[in-house]
Amino acid sequence: MTSFAFHTTPRIVFAAGASADVASHLRIQPKDRLLIVTDATILALGLAQPAIASLQAAGADITVFGEVEADPSLRTLLSAVEMARENDVNHVLGFGGGSSLDVAKLVALLAGSNENLDEAWGVGNAKGPRLKLTLIPTTAGTGSEVTPVSIITVGGHEKRGVSSPLILPDVALLDPDLTLGLPPHVTAATGIDAMVHAIEAYASKNPNNNPLSRALAVEALRLLGSNIETAVFNGHDKAARSAMLLGSMLAGQAFANSPVAAVHALAYPIGGTFHIPHGLSNALVLPHVLRYNAADSANGAAALYATLAAHTFADMDVTGGTQLICNSFIDRLAGLSAQLGLQTRLRDVGIGESDLAMMATDAMKQGRLLVNNPREVTEADALAIYGMAW
Repeated sequence: MTSFAFHTTPRIVFAAGASADVASHLRIQPKDRLLIVTDATILALGLAQPAIASLQAAGADITVFGEVEADPSLRTLLSAVEMARENDVNHVLGFGGGSSLDVAKLVALLAGSNENLDEAWGVGNAKGPRLKLTLIPTTAGTGSEVTPVSIITVGGHEKRGVSSPLILPDVALLDPDLTLGLPPHVTAATGIDAMVHAIEAYASKNPNNNPLSRALAVEALRLLGSNIETAVFNGHDKAARSAMLLGSMLAGQAFANSPVAAVHALAYPIGGTFHIPHGLSNALVLPHVLRYNAADSANGAAALYATLAAHTFADMDVTGGTQLICNSFIDRLAGLSAQLGLQTRLRDVGIGESDLAMMATDAMKQGRLLVNNPREVTEADALAIYGMAW
């Protein structure tokens, strides 16, 4: 067995209603000064109010940064860092979707260390130290609460990431009640996002692909595949919502240690340039990247995807040969997006055929992800895959 390293969030709390009792879970003291990083929608819906009330009742000093947007920009990040410094906070709490959690991670790092962000981009370059960090997800998709990665949009379009165990939080608090009000299209897109995390982690050719990540990916897909339809079409089903949130976290743990690959690399230009939500961006290219990978029999991707088929969809016929099962699995994933009401073609989200070449060029900037793909992807290959998705 090859050597590997496995990093994850050291303390995970999973309980319905836990966010309303966050102060006791975090052992908050009156001297604590917290910055809550979230978005305007979360604040307008009042989702964060029970958590804020819990913290205030414990005597903590609370500052709220509520300006995080989808695909958060460098400007937003730096504004949040400035607020943290101005208020001399000692604890950052990310509350919301993946965008808010990603911003919170880097606020804790930059406000705690004053290091140069330009030197922290990439894998293993962050130096720290960081402020105390807690993450509370409100969607079941990104798994950001257990991943050492933060993605920021730089210069309007380019996605850049910081990847380091330093930005794993001290505590991840998962409260499935926070996800009960998610609209169907958000539930669908974030759920597919989590499934992509598990699939890419399982098949990643990263040297750190390991038995723990593969086991977590399998369990994640079992939970996600068997509950996503119920969560989308019956959003107040607490059992399905709980399973989706747990599945998302397990998928996050998997890809945090066995990194994602070409699906994400090709999704980033869709989100960065055209501002399509990340989960939907992944869903749009997922079947086409998998078909591309599986077409090369030498890399073993088809066998890996075939193995995942029965775990993901319990009613799938897995009595045929490997390639047949693999093809059926990919077709089922493609059909799932349509069944859940998501757009399935790039043209459906306003991307023109003339945009594809630019997107292929941009996708090549995601070398840290492409290197993990079971099959090499050139710019010409990326363009062909976008063509199939268009």
